[in-house]
Amino acid sequence: MGTEPHQAAPMTRIVAIVSLALALGCAGARGRAERHAASTLTVRGSDTMVVLSQRWAQAYRHARGDVSVQVSGGGSGVGIASLLAGTTDLAASSREVTSHELAALARARGVEPEVYRVAIDALAVYVHESSALREIELSALQDLYRGRITRWSALGGPDEPVVLYGRENNSGTYVFFKERVLDRLDFVAETQSLPGTSAVIHAVSRDRRGVGYGGIGYGAGVRLVAVRAAPDAEAVLPDERSAIDRRYPLARFLYLVRADAETAKARDYLEWILSDEGQGEVEAAGFFPLPRDVREAELARLGSPPATARLATPPGASESM
Repeated sequence: MGTEPHQAAPMTRIVAIVSLALALGCAGARGRAERHAASTLTVRGSDTMVVLSQRWAQAYRHARGDVSVQVSGGGSGVGIASLLAGTTDLAASSREVTSHELAALARARGVEPEVYRVAIDALAVYVHESSALREIELSALQDLYRGRITRWSALGGPDEPVVLYGRENNSGTYVFFKERVLDRLDFVAETQSLPGTSAVIHAVSRDRRGVGYGGIGYGAGVRLVAVRAAPDAEAVLPDERSAIDRRYPLARFLYLVRADAETAKARDYLEWILSDEGQGEVEAAGFFPLPRDVREAELARLGSPPATARLATPPGASESM
């Protein structure tokens, strides 16, 4: 019995050592998690922008090996909702952010959100490669997706039904098309909603009666249709020049949105995206780089002089779209 205190002491020391190890392990885990968070940037949102965002992420990791950019889609609305919830650093949006969304972000995050133009897209109208349709007026496009035109014969084609393909309603492409083409009216119920532009392209490429819409960066395997803004207007195919000078009526900016007081990581990434290197990835992904004046304006909002981002001189254009 007299030896029990001596036996208890080693046990006490063992418990203390185990406790210390556990504490150090927890601290180490926290440290690793903090270092991981510090070196990881998340981007979520527009499905149209996923391929572009992935190219940016890979190129940025190559240029800045200390930062990993994680990209996921889900739609522009999902990206903005994730930013609202604080589960992403940047939201990718293929449509303008609404005033309601901006106000909600400011309330939830305690800082004014910032929306940056990062590329130019031209929402394209697609048909099967065998289709005789070469051009369409915006009003006829509206008639198709409102259900007032249901057969190809009304557009100079065979007397066969038109099959409509479009995007899901959480997509910025869906919202843009609804606002620009349908004047905010509803799509006809027969429109088949698909989860991404690539899915729309795939469906139209296999359906000679099909017509769809989506981002220009996904145009392989189908034919693009020239769009006429009005009866007396020129029918214009989407390309870099017609998108920048706004002759193409369905051109749009693509955006990245941030809402975080700790903005150094996101700011550096946005600055790189607006650089020659970042804009080179825009072109490689099939979209159109920003004109110089737009890049300078966005860099000024970031607080970066144009020289920092090494601006080249792309085709000149007006800043507004």
